Amino acid sequence: MDLNSASTVVLQVLTQATSQDTAVLKPAEEQLKQWETQPGFYSVLLNIFTNHSLDVNVRWLAVLYFKNGIDRYWRRVAPHALSEEEKTTLRAGLITNFNEPVNQIATQISVLIAKVARVDCPRQWPELIPTLVESVKVQDDLQQHRALLTFYHVTKTLSSKRLAADRKLFYDLTSSIYSFACSLWNHHTDTFLQQICTGDEAAAANSLERTLLSLKVLRKLTVHGFVEPHWNAEVMGFLHAVFERLKQFLQCSRSIRAESICRDRLEKTIILFTKVLLDFLDQHPFSFTALIQRSLEFSVSYVFTEAGEGVVFEQFIVQCMNLIKMIVKNYAYKPSKNIEDSSPETLEAHKIKTAFFTYPTLMEICRRLVTHYFLLTKEELTMWEEDPESFTVEETGGDSWKYSLRPCTEVLFIDIFHEYNQTLTPVLLEMVHSLQGPTNMEDTNAILIKDAVYNAVGLAAYELFDSVDFDQWFKNQLLAELQVSHDRYKPIRRRVIWLIGQWISVKFKSDLRPVLYEAIRNLLQDRDLVSVLFFLNVYLPVDDFEFRTDQFLPYLESMFTLLFQLLQEVTQCDTKMHVLHVLSCVIERVNMQIRPYVGCLVQYLPLLWKQSEEHNMLRCAILTTLIHLVQGLGADSKNLYPFLLPVIQLSTDVSQPPHVYLLEDGLELWLVTLENSPCLTPELLRIFQNMSALLELSSENLKNCFKIINAYIFLSSSEFLQMYAADLCRSFCELLKDITTEGQVQVLKVVENVLKVNPVLGPQMFQPLLPSVFRGIIDGERYPVVMSTYLGIMGRVLLQNSRFFSLLLSQMACELGQELDQILGNMIEMWVDRMDNITQPERRKLSALALLSLLPSLN
Repeated sequence: MDLNSASTVVLQVLTQATSQDTAVLKPAEEQLKQWETQPGFYSVLLNIFTNHSLDVNVRWLAVLYFKNGIDRYWRRVAPHALSEEEKTTLRAGLITNFNEPVNQIATQISVLIAKVARVDCPRQWPELIPTLVESVKVQDDLQQHRALLTFYHVTKTLSSKRLAADRKLFYDLTSSIYSFACSLWNHHTDTFLQQICTGDEAAAANSLERTLLSLKVLRKLTVHGFVEPHWNAEVMGFLHAVFERLKQFLQCSRSIRAESICRDRLEKTIILFTKVLLDFLDQHPFSFTALIQRSLEFSVSYVFTEAGEGVVFEQFIVQCMNLIKMIVKNYAYKPSKNIEDSSPETLEAHKIKTAFFTYPTLMEICRRLVTHYFLLTKEELTMWEEDPESFTVEETGGDSWKYSLRPCTEVLFIDIFHEYNQTLTPVLLEMVHSLQGPTNMEDTNAILIKDAVYNAVGLAAYELFDSVDFDQWFKNQLLAELQVSHDRYKPIRRRVIWLIGQWISVKFKSDLRPVLYEAIRNLLQDRDLVSVLFFLNVYLPVDDFEFRTDQFLPYLESMFTLLFQLLQEVTQCDTKMHVLHVLSCVIERVNMQIRPYVGCLVQYLPLLWKQSEEHNMLRCAILTTLIHLVQGLGADSKNLYPFLLPVIQLSTDVSQPPHVYLLEDGLELWLVTLENSPCLTPELLRIFQNMSALLELSSENLKNCFKIINAYIFLSSSEFLQMYAADLCRSFCELLKDITTEGQVQVLKVVENVLKVNPVLGPQMFQPLLPSVFRGIIDGERYPVVMSTYLGIMGRVLLQNSRFFSLLLSQMACELGQELDQILGNMIEMWVDRMDNITQPERRKLSALALLSLLPSLN
């Protein structure tokens, strides 16, 4: 592609590719796709996106095509790879100027330079790092920023390489530039702090951006650039400096307006400081030992004392708590039970931890967590009133402890309580004892404190097993608190029922269950949505080993009806899923005794299935419910077929996108439906059309597929085999070419079952499979379980269809070029020799009878 003549044409096509008109856009995209492999195309793109006079959208598109081209064609082994000459030109062009005026394009250029560096630096591109180092020293603000941005992306990319040779190169690179990176960071940091003191907020914002980028570079170099960083004085000096800089930046936050752009960047930089410490602790726990004391002092001071008031913000508190948590839980800092087996580094770290976490410190942390961080906020109480369902979903959300304050405080409490339970148990029990008896309804703070303390007791349930008589507490206080109907007491009702849910699997007498069921029923009847959902989020009957059906049956009708009403009332997908899950567990526990009460649910599920078309996880929950419903209804489940069979059809159809989510549960529902079916209906027969494609998948679901096939065979072999034997035989022949030994046995067992239920037609239908079985026997198959199955199949053919066996014998003699007597003799000899491979008594008996059946012959 000639640069001069092609530039105009490529520019024109790129302009068309930015059009909103698909008639113009589509041909342009096709043309660009054709040019991707043309020599010179990427040189033209480079000229276009570095020409600042052109339209921004066109330059943006040129950068994206260039970046995608690096992924596809830069490596030497790639099809249509770029020539070395063009790559040399492109590398030089990419680092000629760092003066891109548009931020988004500058970022993309930095990323694509990093992509090239991942492949070529330093061997084919030794000049990249020296050029970047020189460019970040220039006085021009724009060039300095763009070079620093590229420096960061290159460092980030190179640090992510994991091969030993690449790691060695990155260690060498780090040692050569670490001093410069430290001085660069210090320079920009000092400049920012000076500008803040003089009140020059605009200049400070620019300096802060450079501070942030240089700190990002240092983070990658510090965490990934050294094998044993604690031996490097500069690294440890930088990490100790992080604490001082953090204090300076936190003090700066007092003087910066909340709405200022500087404020946002400042908070990002503060969080980045903490990420440096967290990453270093994660990657180099023993090198971090020298920082344990300072990290704990700093974090505890800002999070659990007055020192943090007015300067800390939520995400910073979360990061400090994560730092404390990682130190407390770190396995590298836990000595072995036999102290002599522990390394000196471990013992040193453990000694520092033990010295820090004294009784007063632990008590203050525990009290502060419970009485400050566990308290419900005004925003949470408002959300509770206005949208109780969203409040519940947010409160019981998933793995959010790393990012959100409430879950983070709870996880830290659990970890510290687990680690120091002997010290903290008396502290928590004292807090509980101080709250005995009724609470003043007018004292909102007292209600919130009780909620927080009960939360702590629930989180520490396993640790408190020997210290709390929960049954007495339930009878003497908690049950009464559940019955307080005052509106202001809602937080306590919610927390008490949640607390019971936490303790029920830890320590709760079976005799008290009926009283608990009564209390839950009352909450459901009172429409206390939040309390009920909190209980359901921690308690499932199927996980309750003490659950007794006879105790629950008196409440079954009312509970099931109320849960069903709750399912209809709630609107959020997550909540519906959970209520459905609880309903499924109830059905599973009571089994057939559910029959009189499921009519309403059976009528509602088709509507819910239709409404959940865009929510595949909710559909998974519906499938689970249907599985338990079918098991509970038994043969009566045939009344569900108008809804049930289309659901199975969709869930197991691999041509339908939802199968990715629904297949596993769909197959289980299919199997359960067959197991409970009184007869094989035409509709049930029809959905077997999905099976061929499922067998082709050869996925982890094959086991269930074979169970389904067997169910069809035993339910109605003649009808089923007449329709599907040929397809099934073809699928099995393909499967056996590439399948595990276990899979091979599963296929052969299906064939054996066919011969068992249909000895006359079975051998003819699966005739293409039988020669390989015969060969396996005479060749002495080495896997005993496979050999045993081979002998079972051949035994059935010989015993139940001797005429077909004679035909098969003739066929094998012809194929192997041997006499009939010789091949039969070989088979009998191997059969007798391998009789010990057969472990099942039924198969041993079958083999003996099959061999005996040969005696009356004239051979």
